[in-house]
Amino acid sequence: MSEGRQGTGGNSAPTVLRMILGRRLQERRQGAGVSLEAAAKALRVTPLTIRRLEKAEVGLRPLYVELLLQTYGADRQEIDEFVALAERANEPGWWHTYRDVLPGWFSAYVSLETGARTLRTYEPHYVTGLLQTPAYARAVLGGGFPNDNDEDLDRRVDLRLRRQSLLDRPDAPTLWVVMEEAVLHRVVGGPEVMREQIERLLEVSELAHVSVDVVPFTAGAHVGACAPFTYFRFEAPELPDIVYTEILSGAMYLDQRSDVVAHLEAHNRMSLLTSDADSRALLNRMRKEYS
Repeated sequence: MSEGRQGTGGNSAPTVLRMILGRRLQERRQGAGVSLEAAAKALRVTPLTIRRLEKAEVGLRPLYVELLLQTYGADRQEIDEFVALAERANEPGWWHTYRDVLPGWFSAYVSLETGARTLRTYEPHYVTGLLQTPAYARAVLGGGFPNDNDEDLDRRVDLRLRRQSLLDRPDAPTLWVVMEEAVLHRVVGGPEVMREQIERLLEVSELAHVSVDVVPFTAGAHVGACAPFTYFRFEAPELPDIVYTEILSGAMYLDQRSDVVAHLEAHNRMSLLTSDADSRALLNRMRKEYS
């Protein structure tokens, strides 16, 4: 995953484990003082192939991994352990079974979401996918994919709901959502669906690992009046913080420090425009309006 890379077609998004192992290969090569060119010569490939292995842009072929580690001076035990992990990393994630309805540029997002320890999101238009009710998700996805047949729409909704299971894990990540009040006024699926969705937000906001901040209209202009984004932080030290943001035809995954910090600061600033008590009061008020 590289700085400023736009997601494209295909469903070969790297798992988080593959990203970690790619970083470790890079560190092992640099620690051994082996250049990209020398590593490439050992495999009889181009330096670009080595770079793509290290950036998890291609699968980690066990034979390549073994030859590289031998070139870097690794012992047999390290090689065997690394190859075993590489074989695991090449296994497709659970979301691979939804590849028929999962845009290629979004499959990387699901992988990052599954492996993150902290997620921060900003949503100016809709309730974030991890907190959507089935009825709200169906209405949102039906609007976003108007040409879907019922079967494809069912699968999109099922994928979205399966993603939500990570919040129920014993090691669930921390989720901090900042959304605009406009989200609550956009009537998605009708008043009944909206009321149920707001009740869901009130429910999950009581969980210790979930925070829901609603920026009121009275906040006026602010730094976050932009596209939705998600910030990921991982437990593994090999992985940098990553920011995902959408464009009309795809997505951008940013890991350059200046980009990540800018989004993190924006999220912090927006969260100061409201409070837990004010957000809950606003949610309760909107719930009554849809009754």
